[in-house]
Amino acid sequence: MRLVPHGLEPDRALRKILPRSLFGRTLLIVVLPLILLEGVALQIFYGSHLDTLSRRLAGGVAGEIAFVLDQADAFPDARSQIFANAAYRFEFAFHFHPGRKLTPRRLPHVFGPVDTDLASALSVGLGRPFVLVWHGPPGMVRVDIQVSDGVLTIDVPRKRLYIGELYIFFAWLGGTTLILLSLAILFLRNQVRGIRRLALAAEAFGMGRDTGPIRPEGATEVRRAGAAFNRMQDRVRRFLAQRTAMLAGVSHDLRTPLTRLRLAIAMLPGETSDIDGMTSDIDEMERLIGLYLAFARGEGTEQAQVTDLAVLIEEITARAARGGAVIALNIAPLPSITLRPEAMRRALANLLDNAARHARRIEFAALPEGERSVRVLIDDDGPGIPAERREEVFRPFESGSAAGTGLGLAIARDIIAAHGGDIRLDDSPLGGLRVVVVLPV
Repeated sequence: MRLVPHGLEPDRALRKILPRSLFGRTLLIVVLPLILLEGVALQIFYGSHLDTLSRRLAGGVAGEIAFVLDQADAFPDARSQIFANAAYRFEFAFHFHPGRKLTPRRLPHVFGPVDTDLASALSVGLGRPFVLVWHGPPGMVRVDIQVSDGVLTIDVPRKRLYIGELYIFFAWLGGTTLILLSLAILFLRNQVRGIRRLALAAEAFGMGRDTGPIRPEGATEVRRAGAAFNRMQDRVRRFLAQRTAMLAGVSHDLRTPLTRLRLAIAMLPGETSDIDGMTSDIDEMERLIGLYLAFARGEGTEQAQVTDLAVLIEEITARAARGGAVIALNIAPLPSITLRPEAMRRALANLLDNAARHARRIEFAALPEGERSVRVLIDDDGPGIPAERREEVFRPFESGSAAGTGLGLAIARDIIAAHGGDIRLDDSPLGGLRVVVVLPV
């Protein structure tokens, strides 16, 4: 029973939010705890320590102002002396405006809790109307208080209400965050570089591009993976070299008896038709041996190189046209591709020969697909292949006709897959079969 609607599963939603790269996810693992830690530090400082100190400082200033006013009310004749002593002791500045009425104002807001703390402390300590002016004289907070015969203005130094400049704390908090974040990015980039280089080398090696051994770098595990990849490359190269040498010997050993048979048949007296038939059989055997060896050899030791695919296709179609095939060619401007030209020539020639064997009309097209791939289309008007058998015909020795060997499509798929591409069969607009080949640029 599904309790969560489709598409709202927590893991799926989390995958959409999380970065896809290893660098991004590792950086998130470093940055997220750092942000949480600084948030806790900010809450402890701003929510408890700063709030407590602000209330105490505001209460002290409000108490001093209330004490001065109480003394002035108790000894009105000594008011000037009281204000002078308070200005000296408390660093206040007093200005009396006789006969003036206090104009009510809205309490302004400043950064931090000090504005509300001072207003609350004055409300409790004074018991009379007052107005706070935070943007008055530089470095001062002005308190206008209504007294019986006028308005008393008291300028309180801001330093009496703050424990220090708050921006210093936030600058320290932001500065340490940027420094730690920069160090984390630098460190992670160096670590991810080794993994990225290993991935690129593995992809290039899988596509037949011999880039040589990579230089292991990064953490110990990444270095071990790089060294293991270099050893694997060396083993694969030795295996391919040994297999190529062995197949060359097998080819020589198989063709030598056939050559002797061909010479013996040429020297035999008899009917021309019999000799021609035996010669044709020997030619067929040599063709089959060559085809089997080509399949077993794969791409051999041919090195990938930058190739003009359009020129390669034109050469293949020209050769097929000389054999009697009717081919309509449509090639769009293509980027240069790094591939094994002879191997790709053999793969595309196999596909074109299959089409020419079963159809009268063939269309060969090539066009770019985005910025990173090229699409090659071969359409024919032949009988086609049923959809349920289109995957089977790619298996070795699986042929759709009695005259076929069942290796043409297998060789083509093997070569295209080794280049990092893909091949599939589809219905053709001409009524027959469409072969779709996608090659990475």
